[in-house]
Amino acid sequence: MVLAGSGLTAPIAMFAAWLAGGRSAVYAHGLDLVVRHPLYRALWLPFLRRCELCIVNSRNTAMLAEQVGVSPERIVVIHPGVELPGPNGDGIGMGFRQRHGLIGKKLLLSVGRLTARKGLREFVRHALPQIMTVNPDAVLVVIGDGAPDALKRAGVGNVQDIRECAHALGLDHAVQMLGACSESELAAAYAAADVCVFPLLDLPGDVEGFGMVAIEAAAHGLPTVAFEVGGVADAIADGRSGWLVPPGDYAGMGKRIQQVLETGRTPEVCAEARRFSEAFEWGLFGAKMREALSCLVNQRASA
Repeated sequence: MVLAGSGLTAPIAMFAAWLAGGRSAVYAHGLDLVVRHPLYRALWLPFLRRCELCIVNSRNTAMLAEQVGVSPERIVVIHPGVELPGPNGDGIGMGFRQRHGLIGKKLLLSVGRLTARKGLREFVRHALPQIMTVNPDAVLVVIGDGAPDALKRAGVGNVQDIRECAHALGLDHAVQMLGACSESELAAAYAAADVCVFPLLDLPGDVEGFGMVAIEAAAHGLPTVAFEVGGVADAIADGRSGWLVPPGDYAGMGKRIQQVLETGRTPEVCAEARRFSEAFEWGLFGAKMREALSCLVNQRASA
């Protein structure tokens, strides 16, 4: 059995399986299926269609796989795994706030690579002013850099775009761009935040295959408010680990965030988010992968 970790490595996996007389499978992500580069679509997508098993990271990615010609009977949905954190000291979140001058602030957290589909510039423009009207002490803390993706052209939404947008609105004080940070600092940010924001855009040739950030936030007991775009509906249990808002409804997103800030991050909210994340623990991911691959091997053995 040879498993490709992405669509890019599917040809290599199929060739290796052919040489060894084995079977081939691929774990496909959203971008593997929507990249618009003609060379990729002409040369790589045929290999995805021919792999004996196409494992995908969400129901939305499964739909995209069918749209490019992968047979439905070859598609299996297995969500990515998350590392469940151990108990943190009570001061980890407060330490983060002290380091970044956030004591007494309402902390909105965004985590992830700063690509156009993350929608942060649009969030600052269309939602943050509404939030600041009701919560003038709110601060959007952005963790992540703007490194371009290997498969597509980098778009708007980088650090400079976001800062210029905030400056034009007179909200420089309400946006902190921290760049990339260590795992321990990220854990501290999750502990410190009041809500995680995920204002994704539905863009041609780009897609959020799953929404790993929402699961990581839930594992730390932090709820997420997100636009229901791409595979995010699989990563958020609406009303349990966060809330899903119709795509592009910035007024609705702002209102929901205000409600979360008003209610606060109660022990009940934290516990419910953590319970949801337990279904994505890495051990369960491994068990599901072994089951799917074993079924494929057994099909040949019984043939």
